[in-house]
Amino acid sequence: MGSEVFRREAFGAHHPLSIPRQSGVLELCALLGWFEKGNTRSCERATVAELARFHDPAYIQALISAEAAGRVSAEDRDRYRIGTMENPLFPGLFERAATAVGGSILAAQLALEGVPAFHPAGGTHHGRADRASGFCYFNDPVFAILTLLDGGMRRVLYVDLDAHHGDGVQDAFEADNRVFTLSIHEANRWPHTGPLDDFGGGQARNLPVPRGFNDSELAYLVEAAVLPLLERFEPEALVITCGADGLAGDPLSRLELSNLGLWDAVETLVSRCKRAVVLGGGGYNPWTVVRCWTGLWGRLSGRDFPADLPLEAQRMLGGYECDLVDEEDIETNWLRTLADSPNTGPVRAEVEQAARFVLQ
Repeated sequence: MGSEVFRREAFGAHHPLSIPRQSGVLELCALLGWFEKGNTRSCERATVAELARFHDPAYIQALISAEAAGRVSAEDRDRYRIGTMENPLFPGLFERAATAVGGSILAAQLALEGVPAFHPAGGTHHGRADRASGFCYFNDPVFAILTLLDGGMRRVLYVDLDAHHGDGVQDAFEADNRVFTLSIHEANRWPHTGPLDDFGGGQARNLPVPRGFNDSELAYLVEAAVLPLLERFEPEALVITCGADGLAGDPLSRLELSNLGLWDAVETLVSRCKRAVVLGGGGYNPWTVVRCWTGLWGRLSGRDFPADLPLEAQRMLGGYECDLVDEEDIETNWLRTLADSPNTGPVRAEVEQAARFVLQ
């Protein structure tokens, strides 16, 4: 799923999301020749009526009014958390947020036909029904899940691989036994929710992981915890948020995954459920985000990966800038290759214990 909307500048200067992300993925995939007729879709903006299935109509109207006026009243800023440093007002905000929801709805409709669908501009998993939260204005994963349920799915599994807990999605479906949510995220990281003993009323499991979390530990959790839970729940459809902020080099987490580790985890899950929606999520290093999501599309669509990126792609990546990543910390392979080197290592006892605990 893609849209020209996501190529436009957004969030304003100096915001962690004011970097190339979805636009870079679209451009890099095109440079690699990975888009052909029939495997791409343009997503449309979700309607106000569609948004109101989950979001408070007054909140939706507040976003529309603020964008039209170019300002947010003090009352609306306090009530809806918009127009803040975290969730700024910018031109095109409503269209961008609503189009992300439209993309997740379309991805879920395609998944109902048995076609795995990838929507890199999705994954706004912190959005609340009545307010913005954590750079997320609407909660598009919620709409992917609702669309799958509307399509007759009786059990939908949501797996969140973002470095930050998928709090908004878990809370949205806490009382719905048709939906099971599972989040692997960094412990003691914002939003400071999702501890190991949070079972979300029985419909959730959380795996907070330690700093330095590596590929071997992610693979272990997938095999020892996620797949057993999947087999118990027997989902008919799957939604995955694959944030790239758990990768080594991301400035807003302290996890140390390679993109190979994330790709393997997503592929393993998608292979177990043919009706699958894969979303983007967080990620604040433009080089690691764009390469990760481009490569994820490559893996999902069965591409051959070049040893080195084409020179035009290398020039594109070489032109990126990021306030949160110092120039001396930019790694050579971020500019030259698509795949990271694997970051394997020991599986720590606390990771093993977490896997056992969530199977209780």
